[in-house]
Amino acid sequence: MLEIPEAAVLAGQVQGRLAGMEVRDVVAGASPHKFAWFTKDPESYRSLLVGRRLKSSKELGGMVELDFDGMKLAFCDGVSLRLYEKGEKLPAKHQLLVTFDDGSSLAASVQMYGGISLFTEGSYDNVYYLNARLKPSPLSPAFDYEHFLGLFKPGTDTLSLKAFLATEQRVPGLGNGVLQDILHEARLNPRKKVSTLDEGMKRALFSAVKDVLARMRDEGGRDVETDLYGNHGGYRTRMGRNTLGSACAACKGGTVVKETYLGGSVYYCDKCQRK
Repeated sequence: MLEIPEAAVLAGQVQGRLAGMEVRDVVAGASPHKFAWFTKDPESYRSLLVGRRLKSSKELGGMVELDFDGMKLAFCDGVSLRLYEKGEKLPAKHQLLVTFDDGSSLAASVQMYGGISLFTEGSYDNVYYLNARLKPSPLSPAFDYEHFLGLFKPGTDTLSLKAFLATEQRVPGLGNGVLQDILHEARLNPRKKVSTLDEGMKRALFSAVKDVLARMRDEGGRDVETDLYGNHGGYRTRMGRNTLGSACAACKGGTVVKETYLGGSVYYCDKCQRK
């Protein structure tokens, strides 16, 4: 699933490899998928994109947004992006295939569910997109401690840390996937209530959000996700299905455990992240 670090990695790779390229062909909706959502009729994507050049690519709240001379193409949630060079065998199934003037093709595939949005500047009213545009990314200097403290609004005291950080888009693009390692870095349990945080805990949590997401991006994303070329990220995930039951990498004396909580799974160390 696309979250902040993977979206940043993909956006950077697209920018470095495809910026300036002209779109020669587009195939949209070739493989029908019940939970692949398009903002426009897929048949219109070709006429709206062919002949345009890719101006830029950026991460936006866990989304990857491409700018084709004012026509924006955004990928979110469960969309997997993969680049195929000229001559490489293309995937049999895809929801969107954009071919450029050098013969390379960008394929977007939806696994469980995902959104592919095509729109002109200022015409897209999706609440998640607008929220991401308004709020600073944790990867930027604008996401400072003052901004972080501003997230603790009236009514958040009763929330758990999982609910506080990974719901309601308080930090767009920060989901349950990256949350596990952030809380482990801060030595805080996912069920811990916001009301119980002291100043030291808040500062530790802020630093963990900034530092862990930056490391994930700098190391090419998490090892449980893939980049534009199909390679797994270099960041070794501490808290997840691959480390379940193993010794905690930080305290050495605890064990990585799993619980079902708030409609998903949480992983934490039963010693250094006690409830």
